[in-house]
Amino acid sequence: MQKYVVISNDIRNKIVNGEFVANQQIPFEKDMCIHYNASKMTVKKAVDILVAEGLIIKRRGSGTFVKDLNLEEIERVTMANQFRGTTALNAGKKVHSKILNFSIVKVQEDAAKKLNISLGSFVYDIYRVRYVEDEPTVMEKIYMPIDLIPNIKEKNINGSIYDYIEKDLHLKIQSAHRTVSVRKATDFEADELGLEKGDPVAVAEQVGYLDTGHAFEFSTSVHRYDKFAVEIVLTRN
Repeated sequence: MQKYVVISNDIRNKIVNGEFVANQQIPFEKDMCIHYNASKMTVKKAVDILVAEGLIIKRRGSGTFVKDLNLEEIERVTMANQFRGTTALNAGKKVHSKILNFSIVKVQEDAAKKLNISLGSFVYDIYRVRYVEDEPTVMEKIYMPIDLIPNIKEKNINGSIYDYIEKDLHLKIQSAHRTVSVRKATDFEADELGLEKGDPVAVAEQVGYLDTGHAFEFSTSVHRYDKFAVEIVLTRN
């Protein structure tokens, strides 16, 4: 992942998580160059991304400040941030995968319905454990149509699949429909996630969509109970 994307992800996360609040001035670019060990051009590109997203504003002669977002804008940013993926949500941290399975198979009925593709179409079958700073955080079972997301390699599975989709394939991830439930971990999940037998896990079933409207991902993520939170913005019309 390019450095300016890592920086923009980190600042965005701090805004969403409330570390930077409305109308607060964010650090000067020269200070961010030191903090992120990045060039002035790299930091500028990161800041420009957040300006374009409407998260921060530049005030001539004063600096750069967090925008005072209305409820609709807060909801948009919060929802968008939740399907950026583990790598983006942990900007600046070491993120890697333990690959349990990476193969191409004929899609089964449940996944075919979720992805809106013909039964028997070929999909990637990906099963991995995501580690953040060498600590297991989530297990992901993912199906993706190979004709829509071609040429995924093991290096993409170990890193960020979303980054590959957007930066290499130049596709835009638009939205995701997610259902979250809670249950006890299986013995296998407990072993892989470093949990005690019978500990709870959060299970998120998700269908991801490109801006074309095509479903590109059907996934089930099993999260450690102490590493998972869902942000929801409720508004009243």
